[in-house]
Amino acid sequence: MALSSSFVIDMTLRREIVPDPDAYPFNLPAVRHLKVLTFHPAVTFIVGENGSGKSTLLEAIAVSLGFNAEGGTRNFNFGTRPSHSVLHEYIRIAKGFRRPQDGFFLRAESFFNVATEIENRDVGGSYGGVSLHEQSHGESFMALLTHRFRARSLYVLDEPEAALSPQRQLAALARIHQLVKQGCQFIIATHSPILMAYPDAKIYTCMTDGLRRTDYEDTEHYQVTRAFLANPQRMLDVLLAEEDEPHRSDP
Repeated sequence: MALSSSFVIDMTLRREIVPDPDAYPFNLPAVRHLKVLTFHPAVTFIVGENGSGKSTLLEAIAVSLGFNAEGGTRNFNFGTRPSHSVLHEYIRIAKGFRRPQDGFFLRAESFFNVATEIENRDVGGSYGGVSLHEQSHGESFMALLTHRFRARSLYVLDEPEAALSPQRQLAALARIHQLVKQGCQFIIATHSPILMAYPDAKIYTCMTDGLRRTDYEDTEHYQVTRAFLANPQRMLDVLLAEEDEPHRSDP
């Protein structure tokens, strides 16, 4: 898929209008040093430690693209609690000549609210015909991915693996690939070394000095998981080791 076929090409922080670079969310590592974030025309991953700013960054991208801050399609305009940052007001997204046929913003922490909105709108048929509230979190997400996601569309996903077993993560990866072949573009924040193994994807790691392009096998997620699975007992021995000397009571 050529770069010109991207729905979104890149994102720029409008640093010249940022009111206070030391205030939240501009002081987050992923934002403080941000200049231009270039998206892959198929799959872009944003990874990093909790608190590094990856979800805040993804939320700003989604809201700037017209999605509801809590998730859903561009037609969803509900709000249960105003909690999103103002970052979307200070970024500029360059769009390609193609326009997406559809799209969806998924965030794990507010998916329950989205499922409720789907029921309120009585559009459950588009999501497999079974109430998302009557399925497990993982089942409802897979129903969304299977029945609601469609060709030539843009999808912004925040930690989709939160509800998925390793086997379901593999199934999600296969479905993402099907959709990429049908002209879709994905921007995903994740901790999952399974999902971020998607071939040829761009991976950006949120570091203390900003976003850094990273090869899959150089991500901490891959290296820690590989080290643990190679010798789980050795790592457990290190993690759970007792102190060499017993605790002594103060005199």
